[in-house]
Amino acid sequence: MSLRIAVALAATIGVGTLLSTAAEARPDVVGFRGDYSPGTIVVKTHERRLYLVVDQGRAVRYPVGVGRAGKQWAGTTRIDGKYTNPAWSPPAEVKRDKPSMPSVIPGGSPRNPMGVAAMTLAGGEYAIHGTNMPGSVGGFVSYGCIRMLNADITDLYQRVSVGTTVVVTR
Repeated sequence: MSLRIAVALAATIGVGTLLSTAAEARPDVVGFRGDYSPGTIVVKTHERRLYLVVDQGRAVRYPVGVGRAGKQWAGTTRIDGKYTNPAWSPPAEVKRDKPSMPSVIPGGSPRNPMGVAAMTLAGGEYAIHGTNMPGSVGGFVSYGCIRMLNADITDLYQRVSVGTTVVVTR
């Protein structure tokens, strides 16, 4: 390969990397303010970020997709279940908006919007879960669930347990 072609190829790859806007899986340990106990998950909807509090002043931060306009919520709940490769049944509201959607999409299917893992939240039809649409992470995209990249939900899944407190703020 000539030097000219190699430079053009490197420049093209570099530009593609710089122009990419999709969130990338890479949890960061960051400074964090707030009166939360270590182990608490805090979702800041307006930032489209999920924080796992490590200790006073530090948290692991992940990019997330959150509820679109009219579908956002705030409050405190707990993780009430953890599932790998979960099957998915669309909630009534989704089924109403998309009546042709199947009643169940099996776990592991490339069409399954839950991705590789899900942690259900007590008191509702919401979950923190992976996705089959990684480009949606970082946006206002869901019916209220917290959507993560599959690598990130896998990481978070290993760090928390059933009963973990989840605080969602706008």
